[in-house]
Amino acid sequence: MTDIIITKNANHIVKVECSGHTGYGEQGEDIVCAALSSIVQTALLGLLTVAKIKVSFDRNDEEGKLTFSLPQDISQQKRHDASVILDTMLCGISDLYEGF
Repeated sequence: MTDIIITKNANHIVKVECSGHTGYGEQGEDIVCAALSSIVQTALLGLLTVAKIKVSFDRNDEEGKLTFSLPQDISQQKRHDASVILDTMLCGISDLYEGF
């Protein structure tokens, strides 16, 4: 079971914690886990490389854990950019959940 904790502040996602394996298939062959990982990791990459936000993150592949959080002191424009990326991530996660 994968646990995803989304923390919001003023209706904006500020922290994402994703841990565990989905258990849909064998580790290394689990398409749901791979899809979920791709969605969350792509959101992190978007924050770092597209929006140029200095996100703090921790990743542990053995435990299947990825946590990242936005800095508190970002501009309104960067907060908007982050919201677009993270709300899209949430749509992808929700769609994946509904499909499997």
